[in-house]
Amino acid sequence: MVGNYPVVTLCGSTRFKDEFMEAQKRLTLEGNIVISVGLFGHSGDREVWENMDEGTLTKTKEMLDDMHKRKIDMADSIYVINVGGYIGDSTRSEIEYAKSHSKEVRYLES
Repeated sequence: MVGNYPVVTLCGSTRFKDEFMEAQKRLTLEGNIVISVGLFGHSGDREVWENMDEGTLTKTKEMLDDMHKRKIDMADSIYVINVGGYIGDSTRSEIEYAKSHSKEVRYLES
């Protein structure tokens, strides 16, 4: 917690950009400090991946996955954007990481 504000990291597939933005707004207005993804590689930010060779692409994805775990480290809890119940491998890994570090896990959809 920073000050009196809980810190929440958003997790989920970046294909759900609209839902990420809506959750960020709602959670902020509820009094949370919200940490989100830096780009939406599966929903509009495809130029990030263009012109990358396979090695650079792999290293970049590994870096982004590690950065997101550091964002979880900074948070009190995570909020999973699981539209239609969808949870991919990366998000599943983030949930397990959060649980193993005693972070509360909440979901958009039950």
